[in-house]
Amino acid sequence: MARIGVIGGSGVYQLLRGGREEKVATPFGDVVVTLGKIGDQEAAFIPRHGKKHSVPPFLVNYRGNLFALGALGVGRVIATNAVGSLREDLPPGTLVIPDDLIDMTKDRKYTFYDGNVEMTVDGRKVGGVVHVSMTPSTYCPEIRDSILRAGEKLALSPHDGGVYVCTEGNRYETAAEIRAIKILGADVVGMTGSPEATLARELAICYATIAVVTNFAAGLKTRAKLTHEEVSRTFSRRIEDVRALIKDAISLIPVERRCPCKDALEE
Repeated sequence: MARIGVIGGSGVYQLLRGGREEKVATPFGDVVVTLGKIGDQEAAFIPRHGKKHSVPPFLVNYRGNLFALGALGVGRVIATNAVGSLREDLPPGTLVIPDDLIDMTKDRKYTFYDGNVEMTVDGRKVGGVVHVSMTPSTYCPEIRDSILRAGEKLALSPHDGGVYVCTEGNRYETAAEIRAIKILGADVVGMTGSPEATLARELAICYATIAVVTNFAAGLKTRAKLTHEEVSRTFSRRIEDVRALIKDAISLIPVERRCPCKDALEE
């Protein structure tokens, strides 16, 4: 059984020692998970966009991925996201540890609980219409604290806090959309942060993310064309730091969960 789950790009895969693939059957389709060790912890890894980065953000099987991790015994998830910055003091290359989320996606599967599905979560049946709370903490405070402490130890100076806005994709946002999103209080923008975070909460799984700023958002610093090559190039420059941050953070995460995430389904 894996205690820790990691969801991110294929570059994170190199963290795993002794990786072996396992196909997990879920009500939302089969999910291939790679199992191994990160440090001395049993861990499970899912490449969000597939092995060949062939799955676009709006077609990621978010429900299947989180369900599969839960079925493998994962109680903690660290994710990674590439994001654009809406603040000049968060330039490309910055590592941001968000503490809140705004969902502006349009056509995704947002919940496990459609009124008909019944599932077993932590050994008990859950079904019908279920409402979970994203307060007092949108992201798990224990994982966030571990990531921040690991970042300071490694002298990476991750930015503590920020609002992540998730848009639908695949296209990048317009300059007008970015101006509107800034008014809402956003700090970074990406395409994969939701509904991943909320689905984790619906399974009472602790979840936090490391957002890597790859570019300034549209119209913020320049009107130049934004390309996926630019995003990938900047993310790749920080991938070794991201791997080190995840590895050290995992070693700092408490074994016993004392955060509110574990009680998400108590009501």
